[in-house]
Amino acid sequence: MNVTRNENGQAIPAATIPLTQDAFAKIDGTEIYWLGNASIFINSHGTNVMIDPLLEGFDMPLLIEMPILPADIPALDAILITHDDNDHFSKPTCHDVKNCREFHAPQFVAGLIRDEGLNGIGHDIGETFSVGDMKITLTPAEHNWKNDYPKYHWRDYKLEDYCGFWIETPEGKIWTPGDSRLLQAQLEMPQPDVILFDFADNSWHITFDGAVKLANTYPAAALICIHWGSVDAPNMNTFNGDPEKLAAAVVNPERVYALAPGEKFKL
Repeated sequence: MNVTRNENGQAIPAATIPLTQDAFAKIDGTEIYWLGNASIFINSHGTNVMIDPLLEGFDMPLLIEMPILPADIPALDAILITHDDNDHFSKPTCHDVKNCREFHAPQFVAGLIRDEGLNGIGHDIGETFSVGDMKITLTPAEHNWKNDYPKYHWRDYKLEDYCGFWIETPEGKIWTPGDSRLLQAQLEMPQPDVILFDFADNSWHITFDGAVKLANTYPAAALICIHWGSVDAPNMNTFNGDPEKLAAAVVNPERVYALAPGEKFKL
């Protein structure tokens, strides 16, 4: 864990490690890369998938350099989108990835992806599909915060418009619960090997206490911290989790990983 703090007290990661073309090659195993915020890249035996990639065009200032730009990505087998917030469904990023076969998301979000002229494939919560050697299942989430704000409430957002992804690879199980309040169903999953862990202390996210409860429910899971250290917004708890504080509160604290953007975790 390599965490520092800026002049505003925000926990920030180590310097970005550029993602090279070799990261997309066929490999013997499964590798996970944190790309900043909630963006993840997984290479499993040469099947390349990104989750919620935000690599350019965000509308808030950032604290990090991006590990790779969309135009430099050689190819992706799929992009998975958990919901339509623009720090997860980045339209500029999705458009500028020039060679991506398909985009998977909840049904509503897949419709928005198709509206952009991209191959959006919609799924129901609990549905399973495959990308290469990855078996992927949508898990429930609750993040329909837009219903509380007239500015964003142009439709009634439903629970099924949000999801997490449970990803089974030959080396183990990777789970991103997505942006979500803590749900009972999230405490009744099989034991994952890795959780892509949003631990934002925010009422429309998991909250810090909820994050500790989820972490301790799965004491053998490696916790790769996401949704922290990337956005220059010191007064927004949504973006300002502290991995060191998390490690001090969970069982088996050595399993908390605060990766640098572009850093590799081998499953």
